Amino acid sequence: MPGLGTRKPRTPHPRTAPGAGAQPPGAPLPGALPPRAVSRGVPSRGAAEIAPRDAATSEDPSRERLARAALSRLTEPGDAVIGRWLLQCEATTVVRSLREGAAPGDAGTDLDLEPGRLAAYRARLADLDPEADLERVQERGGRFIIPGDTEWPSQLDDLGPGRPVGLWLRGTGSLRLLALRSVAVVGARACTAYGAHVAGELGAQLAERGWVVVSGAAYGIDAAAHRGALAVGGMTMGVLACGVDVAYPAGHTELIRRISEQGLLLSELPPGQHPNRFRFVLRNRVIAALTRGTVVVEAAVRSGALSTARRARDLNRHVMGVAGPVTSELSAGVHALIRSGAATLVTDAAEIGELIGAMGDDLAPRRAGPVLSRDLLEPAVARVLEAVPACADGAPVERLARQSGLPPDEVLQRLYELGSLGFVERAGAHWRVVRKG
Repeated sequence: MPGLGTRKPRTPHPRTAPGAGAQPPGAPLPGALPPRAVSRGVPSRGAAEIAPRDAATSEDPSRERLARAALSRLTEPGDAVIGRWLLQCEATTVVRSLREGAAPGDAGTDLDLEPGRLAAYRARLADLDPEADLERVQERGGRFIIPGDTEWPSQLDDLGPGRPVGLWLRGTGSLRLLALRSVAVVGARACTAYGAHVAGELGAQLAERGWVVVSGAAYGIDAAAHRGALAVGGMTMGVLACGVDVAYPAGHTELIRRISEQGLLLSELPPGQHPNRFRFVLRNRVIAALTRGTVVVEAAVRSGALSTARRARDLNRHVMGVAGPVTSELSAGVHALIRSGAATLVTDAAEIGELIGAMGDDLAPRRAGPVLSRDLLEPAVARVLEAVPACADGAPVERLARQSGLPPDEVLQRLYELGSLGFVERAGAHWRVVRKG
């Protein structure tokens, strides 16, 4: 793609590196679900109407990835104009159109940009080096995924024109599979001791029930939820308002590092980007769309955490709130949500699971078998599954790591993937094979 770089484009995804036995971007990987199967249990609103274009329909997936990497640096998250173009034509066409100042080839519409904004885009295009961004994130153990990749969570399509151009990731777990059984826990940064305690307890309880805890890695409720999940050997994902190679806030450097090892970090912003006020708000829509429900632990009437709840409600996701002292301003926003009927009152993980779990999933023992053939699992995932015992007691992660020969953090991520696929389940600190009824 002229102007985007002088080196030959290549895909940075570690699972698609030459010699890794993987398939090209957009092609089915062993262990992957069909694109729409991933959103089982997640309401999908308007996906049929928007008919998004993605890497699976691109004639050259590597050039499409390079173009989307360029757009992720050129535009701000949730840019509706660029998003509408991407729903109608490939990213390579959008980049070429921005450079030439002409309407996208098959969009059939005029440029919906102010002259000044278009001129700024064209000026910035000359300085972009998306291939360097792809190499930079790969050097840090990350990757860049785009719509149409087997790892792309299709529930993000519910955002319509606001769907992310792509997502930068750090961590070895599959975002699509981990998002299958995920719940967001959000709230105030300047939380009370009560709020931090409740968020930590919810994070731990949800992780022990096999749920992936999602939050924004900020101070306060976010950090408590992440730490609660990590403390019990659970899976957690941090959705950042900066690049995945940037530790923000600086006081959470160790926490963010731990999430990248035991869980998964993701961001719409390319490497090196720093947050600003608007990026935090825009980040919240990804948290809301990615998960099956959002729990607000503490929030003042004008708290930014309420924007996540509103987006979740608009996307037909479950919204839940934790009651606090009536004298606390940091609970006033949550109480208003509950009182208006926009949120359901919850007090523990059991009530959250009962509300957002699959029918009967958290009310009675599972009797459904796996949703994917065992023969289609990736080699590393299959090795972990072979190590999991079928006995009622199960086995801890450390024992499964020794038997499979994989690092404990990777084993944990694979276990949560297998749990999403219906092969295994968590029983306290142990894992066991799901017994067929």
